[in-house]
Amino acid sequence: MMKAIAQVRHCENMAEVRACVDALDDALVPLLVTRCGYMTQAARIKGDARLVHDQARIDQIVARVREQAAAEGGNPGLLERIYRALIDCCIAHEHEELRRLQAGPDSASSSCAGAAP
Repeated sequence: MMKAIAQVRHCENMAEVRACVDALDDALVPLLVTRCGYMTQAARIKGDARLVHDQARIDQIVARVREQAAAEGGNPGLLERIYRALIDCCIAHEHEELRRLQAGPDSASSSCAGAAP
């Protein structure tokens, strides 16, 4: 199986780089929206703000991401920083969702944009 890093094509100019990044974003955004949807479910299932931040789970995710990044030829430290930022956003989103759920059915719906699990 080919490592992900091997799929990075040589670009001659920034227009090519941007086109490749845009194509990847087209694949990543739906996945991130789905991930945030699971954070909404986590808020519903946990039902308690004290349960939102789970350091053991964060450590597990980071270790898994670092291992996968290395296996794919990527930079584990960079992917860890990206995932820690994602996790922070997802934790904030989960808190927002929990507050919304506790406020009742008439409260406005929260989206994943700018929020975290």
